[in-house]
Amino acid sequence: MSPKRHHLIYTGLLAGIPLLFLAAFFFWPLANILRLSVTAVGVEVVLVRPYFRQTLWFTLWQAVLSTGLTLLMGLPAAYLFARYTFPGRSLLRALTTVPFVMPTVVVAAAFRALLGSQGLLNQELMLLFDLARPPLRLDQTIWIILLAHVFYNTAIVVRLVGGFWAHLNPRLNEAARTMGASRWRAFREVTLPLLRPSLLSASLLIFLFTFTSFGVILLLGGPMFGTLETEIYRQYVNFLRPDIAAVLALFQIVFTFVVMMVYTRWQQNTAVSLDMRAEKANLKRPTTWPEKIAVATIMGGLCLFLVTPLLALVWQSLVDRDGNLTLAYYQALSEARRGSVVFIPPLTAVRNSIGYALLTVLLAGSLGLMTTVALANPTAVGVARWRAWADPLFMLPLGASAVTLGFGYVVTYSSLRTSAALVLIAHTLVALPFVMRSLLPVMQSIQPGLREAAAVMGATPGRVWREVDLPIIGRALLVASVFAFTVSMGEFGATSFIIRPNSGFLTMPIAIARFLSTPGGALNFGQAMAMSVILMAVSAAGFIAIERFRYADIGEF
Repeated sequence: MSPKRHHLIYTGLLAGIPLLFLAAFFFWPLANILRLSVTAVGVEVVLVRPYFRQTLWFTLWQAVLSTGLTLLMGLPAAYLFARYTFPGRSLLRALTTVPFVMPTVVVAAAFRALLGSQGLLNQELMLLFDLARPPLRLDQTIWIILLAHVFYNTAIVVRLVGGFWAHLNPRLNEAARTMGASRWRAFREVTLPLLRPSLLSASLLIFLFTFTSFGVILLLGGPMFGTLETEIYRQYVNFLRPDIAAVLALFQIVFTFVVMMVYTRWQQNTAVSLDMRAEKANLKRPTTWPEKIAVATIMGGLCLFLVTPLLALVWQSLVDRDGNLTLAYYQALSEARRGSVVFIPPLTAVRNSIGYALLTVLLAGSLGLMTTVALANPTAVGVARWRAWADPLFMLPLGASAVTLGFGYVVTYSSLRTSAALVLIAHTLVALPFVMRSLLPVMQSIQPGLREAAAVMGATPGRVWREVDLPIIGRALLVASVFAFTVSMGEFGATSFIIRPNSGFLTMPIAIARFLSTPGGALNFGQAMAMSVILMAVSAAGFIAIERFRYADIGEF
């Protein structure tokens, strides 16, 4: 057999299994949603009833408003990190990213802990002014939803816009100032046009994330507010109308893919050659009093906005209704209470989530590794053409909402409707793009000469992989594993369709959502806070590990 034919078969076998997985558990469920939406009477119902037009309108305008507010919050922070160095800069920059890696149920729990009717701020105001009722009524209002969205997505602006801003040559701005332009005019006519590609890219991403927001809307908005995501869930689970849910899901799929297509096309068409500089060369210490005041104000505002909800979450898990320190909520996680909103001890849900996460690491890691090896194989026949369509193909699950995937699973695999296997498949599909984008840049960076030298010296293909490739991608593989573990631990959208409250396969996010959505009872609220703290700690530890083990800052997340 010729070497070219051998490599072609090798690449085909490596890519074949992931392609079959994608076909069975991504394209086939989406095809079933399309079939159900086309053949169902739900199309007429959705088009005729004003309620669904209002749902679509709310989904759109809350996403636009959330995007604008996030930019308003994130741009000062992006400027701070792009132009100034100060004590604690690295820690604060990492802190801005922590909310983005938090599961949505943890973000919802954190804002309930701070701003809810039982929240820390209301408790303090009632104590301070001797009030009988909470003065802040933010539960199930648009304001708490918007605050949570801004909290969750500020990291996108800091990372994308701030990262690009940090490398712009400041002499362009200085030249405009020398020619008589004011500070504002120099920013408007020089800096802002250069930042426009990164600003629009960040805006599209934030819009996509808030348009497909599920956990935040469901847990903080309640029945008062509904987006396409929450309405798909309610129509299927509460009203038993899979036909209407399918029509809404189809619209969701089309719209999110259009936004993703615009985003990728924009990135390709707006690439320009600029005089970029190293980030450290652009940083300076604040010297004048206005600079010091501005830096201190932005730092203080960021810390207050990003840290306070998380601290409130921890505090609420450690105090009882009378304000006394206690570990009762954590101790109650091991108990199966009579009349509880979950039918298993909450600690079992913790163990279930860890088990799912470990299996997701194994399955998503294996599929991702096979795919990236095939994509990065420099000797494969037609490798450029293969990469051109295969790489975007495997990234498609990133553009589909987890809610749509979960709905597709329950209408496609009815025999697995409440099985643990379907939960694992959903978690694997959601985690797979993160695994691939962690591994592929490192795999492609390996010099072919290293493999060729090892082969010339008599090493078999297996030994070349073991002694050349594996040591280089080892850290990237660890990062990919952490991504898969963290994503699985916090997955809520797809799992909410598959797992029922009386299931023994309950996960932490589902249990937290049940505790938060059940009114009354300090114990329910306290257990939700305790489980959220555990999930927050796991997510934060995962983020720290990713930042620590990332291979030379290579990777796309």
